[in-house]
Amino acid sequence: MPDNAKPSKRARIGILISGRGSNMVALVDAVDDGRIPYAEIAVVISDQPEARGLVKARDRGIETVVIERSGRRREEHDREIVTALQNRRVDLVCLAGYMRVLSGEFLTAFPRRILNIHPSLLPSFPGLEAQKQALVHGAKVSGCTVHFVDQTLDGGPIIAQRVVPVLDDDTVDSLSARILVEEHQLYPEAVAMVLSNNLQE
Repeated sequence: MPDNAKPSKRARIGILISGRGSNMVALVDAVDDGRIPYAEIAVVISDQPEARGLVKARDRGIETVVIERSGRRREEHDREIVTALQNRRVDLVCLAGYMRVLSGEFLTAFPRRILNIHPSLLPSFPGLEAQKQALVHGAKVSGCTVHFVDQTLDGGPIIAQRVVPVLDDDTVDSLSARILVEEHQLYPEAVAMVLSNNLQE
């Protein structure tokens, strides 16, 4: 595809959240202002009915769906989410503070089409409380990583990273806040990169 050619259709993005949805908002804003070109947000799905991000999505005119996981097997829960995404013809799935590991069935439904953002320079400090891990280990730099999701915990192929220095007086809160600023820039850049590459294949 020539550089100046426009794709025949907009890529449809589905976003999964569990909480405040700040990275979801960053993606929505990037689609709206053209930093993620030729794309649209098809749906925001949460496993938590009280997730604050749901209100933010609705305020921006985005369809929201709640698919609660309480008391359900992961495979059953994931199957319902996959159906919701497929019914909306989603091309790319973005995890934005989604706090559940995906099943193999979910990964098979969207091969190399699921992205996640993690608050460390992977492969360092995967899993929960990455910022705390960095401080406990005395790391001098941390940051954030956007990666493809696979069967490993925060171990899929890396798409992009942004470095954040760790200051001598940093707390978990202060380091998390500085990393989050970079996350909001990096995630849209990575999504645009992935969509551009996919469109040109």
